[in-house]
Amino acid sequence: MKPLFFFLATICCMACNNSKKENDLVSPPKQAMISGPSYEAISLLGDTLYASSPSAELLEQANEKKEAYLQNPDAIDNIIWHGRFTAYTGNYNEAIAIYSKGLEKYPNETRLLRHRGHRYITLRKFDKAIADLEKAAKLIEGTKDKVEPDGMPNDKNIPVSTLHGNIYYHLGLAYYLKHDLENALGAFKKALNTSNNPDNVVSTSHWLYMIHRRMGNERAAEAVVAPITDTMEVIENEAYHRACLFYKGVLELNEINNDPKAPGASRSALSYAVGNWLYYTGNAAQAEKVFEIMMEQDDWASFGYIAAESD
Repeated sequence: MKPLFFFLATICCMACNNSKKENDLVSPPKQAMISGPSYEAISLLGDTLYASSPSAELLEQANEKKEAYLQNPDAIDNIIWHGRFTAYTGNYNEAIAIYSKGLEKYPNETRLLRHRGHRYITLRKFDKAIADLEKAAKLIEGTKDKVEPDGMPNDKNIPVSTLHGNIYYHLGLAYYLKHDLENALGAFKKALNTSNNPDNVVSTSHWLYMIHRRMGNERAAEAVVAPITDTMEVIENEAYHRACLFYKGVLELNEINNDPKAPGASRSALSYAVGNWLYYTGNAAQAEKVFEIMMEQDDWASFGYIAAESD
């Protein structure tokens, strides 16, 4: 059990350094002195969630997107990029309002539904997310998939996901967060079939493995990660890659410990992977401890954090 204690200690150290903080061209997240709610969301545990202050560079980029939108508010690309960068600054409710206004003009625009569905997940509004993403999934039936441009490009500036893949992925996640494993399984299977890009494969395989294990389908879970190798050229989803290698037995528990300097979402992804593994291998009390430690971190918008909160 020594590797497990080491992992828990690592998470505890990270939690001490990551407590929750309270924090128009696009403005920084609303501060407490402004009238009305200053928080972005309420967690599933009843906590108020505040966005961190964005960098000056990010605010400048968001303002550029807003200016383009103001010059031509009917252009769908302008609506999407204005919404995406507004969300990147932590103004998730404002981003949803931007997408909603766009959907009044273009009610069947799958990209707007996909992005609004994503941000409904961020705000813990899972039923609304499912409604948007199910509609988008129906609308893309029989259409050609296409690569989705990155809002925050990776080091190689190579987009790794597609529109169809993102619709199914976020739909699967929304169902998973409601503990609807059957529908989550179906959506993630469709997401896996959209692309053989290594980043897509490891991210969807991670969720599929966990779903199968929670459903008691250990053989199906093993089959999901069987194609995963340590030589895959993963660009973005390294945390999911390491999680899959851990599930497969290529990495030991103490070999997937988080780098304290890694982005919060990556740390949360690995922490949740281990907590979930503890849960379905009969160590529910230790799993709960991992999830409780995760709740002391500040990356509440990451999928791993939301999943731990839901559990």
